[in-house]
Amino acid sequence: MSPSVPGPRRAPARGKRAFAATWWGQAWVTALEDSSLDTGRLTRGRTYTRKGMVGPATFAPGQVKAAVRGSQPRPYRSSVHLPVLTDTQWATLLDTIAARAGHLAALLDDEMPAELVDDARQAGVPLLPQPTELDPECSCPDWGYPCKHAAALCYAIAATIDADPFVLFTLRGRRREEVLAELRARRRAKQETAAPSAPTGIPAGAAYNRWAEHTPRLPELLAPAAHAAALPVAPPSGTGLSTTDLERLMTDTAARAARLLAGDTTGLHLTQHQDAVRIAASGPGPEWFHRLVQNTGTRPIAFARLTRAWRHGGPTGLIVAEQPHTPDPVVMKAARTALTAALVEMAPGPAPLRAWHNRLTLTEHGIQLRLGPGARWYPYLRDDDGQWWPAASPDADPVGALTSVWSRTGT
Repeated sequence: MSPSVPGPRRAPARGKRAFAATWWGQAWVTALEDSSLDTGRLTRGRTYTRKGMVGPATFAPGQVKAAVRGSQPRPYRSSVHLPVLTDTQWATLLDTIAARAGHLAALLDDEMPAELVDDARQAGVPLLPQPTELDPECSCPDWGYPCKHAAALCYAIAATIDADPFVLFTLRGRRREEVLAELRARRRAKQETAAPSAPTGIPAGAAYNRWAEHTPRLPELLAPAAHAAALPVAPPSGTGLSTTDLERLMTDTAARAARLLAGDTTGLHLTQHQDAVRIAASGPGPEWFHRLVQNTGTRPIAFARLTRAWRHGGPTGLIVAEQPHTPDPVVMKAARTALTAALVEMAPGPAPLRAWHNRLTLTEHGIQLRLGPGARWYPYLRDDDGQWWPAASPDADPVGALTSVWSRTGT
């Protein structure tokens, strides 16, 4: 049963290493773990979830409830509360979704676009929970915050959010049907108020030629200076800005402008979050890295993974790291066939491939290949904590992507 309809829904079981496979499910887990200083209760909560001690969960605006079995014969009544959005915040969020057709398409495909969350956050609307927002409650006598029963419920919720991101909308105050109805109303209103079509013009080529005939030739571009000119005056006190910081940003801006004028539009349309990763990937030093982490509200390890994704694949590498998608099944089948044939010679024994969305995973070898835009495969390696890290540049051939990291697994 969908969480947008009143009634119970059992969260699917997760593996031993993680309770969420998607970045938005992991964000829920992160909010839980960052809200507690008691790692012992979190550990016991994870054990309860793995043992299936969390009963069916009922989702409603602002809260989710479930019975959680503990040491007593009778289960405890556990719940987690999350502040609902105001009407003004909902209007902003719906406008943000409607602004890009890809946002709704991704949601209907059970995916949460990272750009949507970034755009909403910049507009002052928190869709993903912050650590201070989760409010656990339980009928047990434990005064922990959260207790192990409420923690178990939180971990179980992550799997449901993985499968259906509309659960987050429900917890923020509106169910799937309400959200979709509001978006349809916005689309109708936009169509009704659309301006009449523009009059027929002239072909673009003719317009350009006419402009070029009367426009003097532009001078050759000069290579950007290694360092921007010094600021004539220091920034005002109390702004938190330093002369060195501003000069560094000026240098970066000049370099980007030169690339754009040369025809390189890579990274032209970046969100604030993506641009922060781009700057960090340029190696500005540890002080800037930590400030970028703080200003984006991202955990240092997660931000470091995104930085590495940018270094290996630029803006597209960042999309691959944050946004799983469902590719053409024919492409995935062909890749599995090619990899299976290659693994017969490379692996000493059976090497089963696990497929999920655009990802093919060799679990036993700690290798994952992600299919990104442009039909290129991005290799990832798993660290000792079970986290996946970008490991090499993409390759159009899945076997080539596998080979580029195979020797680093010690297989």
